[in-house]
Parts: sequence; C-alpha cells; structure tokens
Amino acid sequence: MNPSNKRSAAPPSMTLRTWQRHGGTALGRWFFSRMVCLKAPYFASIRPTFDRLEPGRAEARFKKRRRVTNHIGTVHAIAMANLCELVAGTGTDVSVPAGMRWIPRGMTIEYLAKATSHVRATATLPPIEQGEARDVIVNVDVFDQSGTRVVHADITMYVSPRPGR
Repeated sequence: MNPSNKRSAAPPSMTLRTWQRHGGTALGRWFFSRMVCLKAPYFASIRPTFDRLEPGRAEARFKKRRRVTNHIGTVHAIAMANLCELVAGTGTDVSVPAGMRWIPRGMTIEYLAKATSHVRATATLPPIEQGEARDVIVNVDVFDQSGTRVVHADITMYVSPRPGR
C-alpha cells in the first residue's frame, strides 16, 4: 500500500471490482453500464455508457436522440441532471470506505448552455475517509461534443458509518 495514496487503503467495492473486470473494452463498458441501470432502473431512461470509474472520479455519456430532447430539439435539462446524479452516485459508491454508506441529500445545478449534441459528464470528489457522518460535495460538469460546458452541478452526498460499525 502506498501511504501517499489514501484512496487505495480500503478494498475496492463490488461496483469498482465489476468495473475493473469489465471496463477495459467497449463491450465491457456497455455491459457495466447496463448492470448499473438494472440496479437503479431510472437511469436507463438516458441509456448511459460509463467511460471511466475510479475512486474520486467517474465519467459517463449518453447520445442525443429524440427520447432525451425537449421541444426545441436540444438535450433536455432533466436528462442531463439524471446523468449528473448517476456519475456522482457511482463515483461516490467506489470512493467511500467499506464501513461507510452514502445517499444523495441535495443538488444545486446550473444550466449554462444549450446542449445540441451528445453529452458527457465528469464527477470529481475529494478523498473520503472512514469516520463521522458528514456531507461530501461531488462536483459534476457536463460537456457537449464541442467541449462546451453546458451544465455544472454540486451534489451533496450524506456519508455515514454503516450501522454496527
């Protein structure tokens, strides 16, 4: 164990182990993304695909298609909020120590520009150590294909010790 990297101290979560097993290929990333949507079915509405997942960071995307557009033909704001919550939650899940649990507590979201193409979201969060219950802020940015940031969200995750630990 590298003492300068506190993220490697805990054994990886089931989610992270599944990603590490399947995330290295396009088919594996598709499979992993579908498994996440089976666990949390609402996210299937946007058909996300994860591209990166590690403690402290998660990235996923979805394609612009009629099902996720609004009346003016751009990607719907709530579809992007859905993507934000997905990457924030999955990123938190692989970042918390084994003795901790998490649940979303709130979201502040800014719609910065119209998304007229496929979108991708990146969630970043600070190291999470075993300890007292607390709020952890997960920052999420959504970009369109041209690299324009179209959404920024700060998602508050309530992280607490698992009962009996």
